[in-house]
Amino acid sequence: MNCAIATIARYALVEARRSALPWLAAAGVLAALALAGFLSQVAITEAVSLQASASAALLRACAIFLVAAHVVSSVVREANDKGLELALALPLSRPAWYLGKLLGFACAGAVIAALFALPLLAWAKPADLAAWWLALSVETALVAAAALFFASALGQTVSAIAATAGLYLLARSVTAIQAIAGSPLAGDSAGGQAARWAVDALALLLPRLDAVARGDWLLYGAPPAGELASALAGMAIYVVLLAAAGLFDFSRRNL
Repeated sequence: MNCAIATIARYALVEARRSALPWLAAAGVLAALALAGFLSQVAITEAVSLQASASAALLRACAIFLVAAHVVSSVVREANDKGLELALALPLSRPAWYLGKLLGFACAGAVIAALFALPLLAWAKPADLAAWWLALSVETALVAAAALFFASALGQTVSAIAATAGLYLLARSVTAIQAIAGSPLAGDSAGGQAARWAVDALALLLPRLDAVARGDWLLYGAPPAGELASALAGMAIYVVLLAAAGLFDFSRRNL
């Protein structure tokens, strides 16, 4: 089974290399460099800090979008072209196919993260940038797991991308939502209490994506190793949960 997973992962990487993904990633790097050049001309003070933070934010958003779009389009196209049925007609189990796809997409996300980290060497220390790259690699793996789950379950490109984007944006903003719900302006009514409890429960179920791959890591240093490992472990657990949910749904469906 391990050999089958590695073979599927390798073909997923070959598909990513032959698609438009490398060109889109290169365009993202050029856009970040153009933004940095523009900011260097218009910034009055703290030009280096502004360049680093803005470029890192743009590259992070590009990486997430490219991975999600590539995973969804690949899975939906393979299902529509009957390639999935052909693959499962071979001596290949469904878990091996699913895990191989996930591994290949996660590796593609790590390569994109490495490509996007290279321009940031102009502003960040290598050690801080390595922590940022590692966090972004795990984050793209989480997005790949979510996109694979939604693409397999929904079978439609737009719906799967929308669901993946909704989950990602909610995980990024749930801390801010918690702060708003817990502010004194929210009131102490029964409705306000219920809203706070609902938001707190939701925050427990979602990964803390706002705490990883932050732009200030490049300016003021990466967090301590223990804090970084804790954040990465939380995302890794969520990847495992998404993979388990996807395997359960994929194994029970009739194709």
